[in-house]
Amino acid sequence: SFMRTGMEMLDPELELEQEPSMPSAHVANMFDVRGPNLNCLTACAASSQAVGEASELIRSGRVDAMIAGGAHSMIHPFGLTGFSLLTALSTNNENPSGASRPFDRLRDGFVLGEGSSVVILEELEHAKKRGATIYGEVLGYGCTADAYRITDIHPEGRGAIGCMSASLQDAQLSPDAVGYVNAHGTSTSVNDKVETVACKAVFGERAGQVPISSTKSMMGHLIAAAGVTEMIVCLMTIRNGVIPPTINLENPDPLCDLDYVPNQPREADVRVALNNSFGFGGQNVTLALGRYR
Repeated sequence: SFMRTGMEMLDPELELEQEPSMPSAHVANMFDVRGPNLNCLTACAASSQAVGEASELIRSGRVDAMIAGGAHSMIHPFGLTGFSLLTALSTNNENPSGASRPFDRLRDGFVLGEGSSVVILEELEHAKKRGATIYGEVLGYGCTADAYRITDIHPEGRGAIGCMSASLQDAQLSPDAVGYVNAHGTSTSVNDKVETVACKAVFGERAGQVPISSTKSMMGHLIAAAGVTEMIVCLMTIRNGVIPPTINLENPDPLCDLDYVPNQPREADVRVALNNSFGFGGQNVTLALGRYR
């Protein structure tokens, strides 16, 4: 029976390694970090929420610095099968380099990527005192729930509008201050259309003048690691003055009619960027990021 033979075959630490808290526990052990240890299990918004919550802890004065990030490895039969059953993945297998095409009329789903990104967040004076290289500032954090369907973004973009607006309010910034948006931009029919609606609601008449791009067109969708990876893209955009493109944008969609920086990078003086992360279950996070002055 399983009770006699199956249990003998199992690694006794297997159950512990499946706990969601294990990645951050390993990091804490590796670097002897003894502060708050939090885990954000909010699907594709998880690592952006980790950055937001870590920033809040620093703002509160409870800690001077936090390690924040995310990791995900979904290129596995289980992950691929699950997303395929949800009809979320592109089926353009004959042209894999062109399969991820956010905001394009012929988009048919996202391409799975995998990886990990981590940032060190610090209170400003703490970072200056140790001579740290400062890549930018977390200016604001917005977090909302769609309260709609587990698999679909709200069709009017109410959660996306709410978290974008909340991040600007938290940063005490006008929408006019934003020079770039790193879109969630998954290359699914619904997300890209609704994210366009949300950007129009937040930026109003200026929506068509704000450069928006989806780096998932080049990296695929890193799921829980996507948000913090794209945050780093925003910081590099602000620091280097180059906006990354949305590649494979070849067939205009009348429902996605904003400036998505098609196919070629663009030089620009960006001082404030928004990073959008929207997850299954209606989890929404926007980070407002700024140039360090």
